[in-house]
Amino acid sequence: MTDASTVDPPPATGAWREGDPPGRRRWAAGGRLRLDAGGTLPEYRIAYETWGRLNSDASNAVLIEHALTGDSHAAGEAGPGHPTPGWWDGLIGPGRALDTDELFVVVPNVLGGCQGSTGPSSADPDGRTWGGRFPRITIRDQVRAEAVVADELGVSRWAAVLGGSMGGMRALEWAVTFPARVAGLLVLAAPAASSADQIAWAAPQLHAITSDPGWRGGDYHDAPPGAGPHRGLGVARRIAHVTYRSSLELDQRFGRQPQGAENPLDGGRYAIESYLDHHADKLVRRFDAASYVLLTESMNTHDVGRDRGGVGAALAGVTARSIIAGVDSDRLYPMRQAHELAAGIPGAGEAAEISSPYGHDSFLIETAQVAALVKALLH
Repeated sequence: MTDASTVDPPPATGAWREGDPPGRRRWAAGGRLRLDAGGTLPEYRIAYETWGRLNSDASNAVLIEHALTGDSHAAGEAGPGHPTPGWWDGLIGPGRALDTDELFVVVPNVLGGCQGSTGPSSADPDGRTWGGRFPRITIRDQVRAEAVVADELGVSRWAAVLGGSMGGMRALEWAVTFPARVAGLLVLAAPAASSADQIAWAAPQLHAITSDPGWRGGDYHDAPPGAGPHRGLGVARRIAHVTYRSSLELDQRFGRQPQGAENPLDGGRYAIESYLDHHADKLVRRFDAASYVLLTESMNTHDVGRDRGGVGAALAGVTARSIIAGVDSDRLYPMRQAHELAAGIPGAGEAAEISSPYGHDSFLIETAQVAALVKALLH
């Protein structure tokens, strides 16, 4: 079996770095940010993209929050500065659910990410790559950092904030941290607080990366191609991707079929193994291992009730018109968490259920069902 990465070794980091084509990105700069885990981030930038035009009273702005390995490029083709096409392209644009003839759509790259916002792969105030020195951050820290984007754009109140998975965590935190700034809320496949099961799935992913000899304590960003922690990041992606899909889908799609002419009895791969290899190789060429660790840890610490008197007290303070949805086949963020979240938010009603065989990734795949939820929230 030939590993594609041995033929064409990936870069030490797949991050966007200063000097790369900016693409559609714009930036908002923030000053000193006090962090939940202690200490401060002396300064930072948030990369973001926009679609549509802000109206005269800034009442048509919608904030979209991306998931763990997403970025600001939610719509449009891949191109210089954007390694992948828009991850919610079917929802954003003229005549679509997020109609850019009427709405001003804003998508930031998360603080700690690797596609333009300040994170481990970017430079500190002295010009050195942050690497392993980048401080621990929480979902709440990320949301406070994103407020500079709203301020720069002149948006005092979002018409809606929406997102799935890690993006759903940030959308929820927006509604809890800044209730007066969020008119509508759509949370897809995300909990009020990360569970033991979710933290358990994250643990081997984190160990895979930090045990890779190329990790070097997080200070690998200037290593030559093939010398970064791509093997560990690839293993982490394989583990994660299994949790993103349902067992039924994988069984029906791949079964026990070998990959092409390969023979598993002779060291060859099954088709499902090839599929996971493919996704691992794609990620290590467009993402950063230290961002993956940092953001995964931030998801582990997600708890809207922390220092607020518990989850119930925190959710009771949400004033946004809210729709909460889960996926019936999601084994990572099960429907019961959507029901619990909806029950705690005043006026949210019953949690909506996205019916799909695809598991957690359905919030990215089931465009028609998600579009219906978006339209219900905005109209």
